[in-house]
Amino acid sequence: LASPIKLSISRNICKRRLSSNSLGISFPSEVTIVEVGPRDGLQNEKTIIPTQVKVELIDRLSNTGLKFIESASFVSERYVPQMGDHSKVMSQIKRKSGVMYPVLTPNMKGFEGALSANCEEVAVFAAASEGFSKANLNCTIEESFQRFVPLCEAAKEKNIRIRGYVSCVLGCPYDGYIQPQVVADVSKKLLDMGCYQVSLGDTIGIGNPGSTDSMLSVVKEQIPKELLAVHFHDTYGQALANILVALQHGISVVDSSVAGLGGCPFAKGATGNVATEDVVYMLHGMNISTGVDLNELVKVGEFISSYLGRDINSRVANALIAKRK
Repeated sequence: LASPIKLSISRNICKRRLSSNSLGISFPSEVTIVEVGPRDGLQNEKTIIPTQVKVELIDRLSNTGLKFIESASFVSERYVPQMGDHSKVMSQIKRKSGVMYPVLTPNMKGFEGALSANCEEVAVFAAASEGFSKANLNCTIEESFQRFVPLCEAAKEKNIRIRGYVSCVLGCPYDGYIQPQVVADVSKKLLDMGCYQVSLGDTIGIGNPGSTDSMLSVVKEQIPKELLAVHFHDTYGQALANILVALQHGISVVDSSVAGLGGCPFAKGATGNVATEDVVYMLHGMNISTGVDLNELVKVGEFISSYLGRDINSRVANALIAKRK
């Protein structure tokens, strides 16, 4: 049965009008951005980032108009050392009214930690690839679902929202090509277990508009578009084009990372997530509302990139910064 939370969110998304451009192609009139920089963006950094820097990053993002900021991962410090201070981060951020701060919880131990940190939303991670599931979660796809059963039951009991992720929807570093039907089946299982939404992740950024269209066409045969989000890495420079395809399919939730931060410790060669600045610029140019202040977002990207000592991985941010000078 669909939970009240899932139905409520579905109704809200269903209310979004579809706007048409001069070519007669329909797009959502508004898109929700799920900012994943503080978690997915930073998890692959080799040098441990101080807790106060992570907290400041999240607090700055809270003032840009973003409504969803994925803030930490309650995983073993042994496997992802960068996320070892998850509880400290969640206890020190200034939670802003109307903003959700979801955290990743791969198992019951992680969920219990998130509960102790007063988290209101958690995320679980499955894979469309057996090879990636074994590398990332140290278990098969089916075994990962067995782990999620007590977690999902506990979340429902505590009225904690659960978001689902599916990794490697367009290709895997271990198994290669992924059948779209497998993506659909894994996504449906996550929804059946209580997730209010499933984010489809191109973990290694290998997808293109053609493969994205084929995958979404199959997934939507089983799952309403209102329950789907997309999460693209930009390894081959295809992320914005893939997001455009997802918009044409009526999907109105997009994951992205400020300054294009990211990578995956279990997917060699995967570069950063698509930059939130680039996504927001594209959407605003299409008259699609996001509620995000692009100029403030660029400043946040400058802050974290300056701390990391690297160039901002966003063409839009770099162009706007150059314009200021």
